[in-house]
Amino acid sequence: MTNNDAAGDAPSSSRASGSKQQPKLEITEKVRVLCLHGYRQNGDAFKNKLGSFRKFASKYAEFVFISAPHVAAALESSADPVPEQRSWWANKDDGTFKGTNKGGPAYGFQESLRLVEETWRTQGPFQGLLGFSQGACFVGLICGLAKKKLTSIRPEFAVLSSGFLSGSLVHMSAYEESITIPTLHIYGQTDEIIPKEMSQALAAQFKNVEILEHSGGHYFPATAQQKQTFINFFQDRLQEYLEHQELQQSGNASFIESGGEDGDGDGDANDAEVAAMTAAAGSGSELGDSD
Repeated sequence: MTNNDAAGDAPSSSRASGSKQQPKLEITEKVRVLCLHGYRQNGDAFKNKLGSFRKFASKYAEFVFISAPHVAAALESSADPVPEQRSWWANKDDGTFKGTNKGGPAYGFQESLRLVEETWRTQGPFQGLLGFSQGACFVGLICGLAKKKLTSIRPEFAVLSSGFLSGSLVHMSAYEESITIPTLHIYGQTDEIIPKEMSQALAAQFKNVEILEHSGGHYFPATAQQKQTFINFFQDRLQEYLEHQELQQSGNASFIESGGEDGDGDGDANDAEVAAMTAAAGSGSELGDSD
């Protein structure tokens, strides 16, 4: 697997030193995962927060982080926006975002989708998506759009932490079909920003689901208690990826579904339908409020 992004965790292999040592079986491939941060975060901040998680999964996965294209509005009306605080879209008419808001617009969503599609194409190949909070909501939307072939992104699995269903009206069609790719859903019992019931509603949109519920609040847990869950999930994803590669290399690609949501090779998004879905989203670039 080729590493195309310096911002990601570069894949590495430990080599046995000394000619007298017996050769060791080592994993030289990893699945690559594109990571979408939460509201008022950015790619670098999210990467730092996931340090322990990345360490647990580093044998099996490489993580690449990007920042949303929109700058969040200042917390106080008299203050200036902070460039490091980013957001994927706004769902209120005043240009702010709140995860619990229902029935609103999705200002700036189309620009963010295009950014993720471009990253998926130019910095790939990627196999999976990972998101936290607004980023997890975004991952859920991308999976729904991929199911309907309304995006060129084709995730084979996803990790969604403190995720929720988007309440924006233009996003409703993304939830019309159940999604079958393997997913790991993570949420806290005491999350006051995105209550666990909202994360459970998102998980209900998927068929191949693993749940990790922790006792805390609105954060991505990565303690020793969760370590084995993360290791097992990414170990399984890597095994599936390697088996897929082996089938292709052995000339048995005919056994692999060519029209599925998790790797059908159709890289052309249906721009007409995407435009119709996001026409009401606008192009607001300054987002605010708390998700």
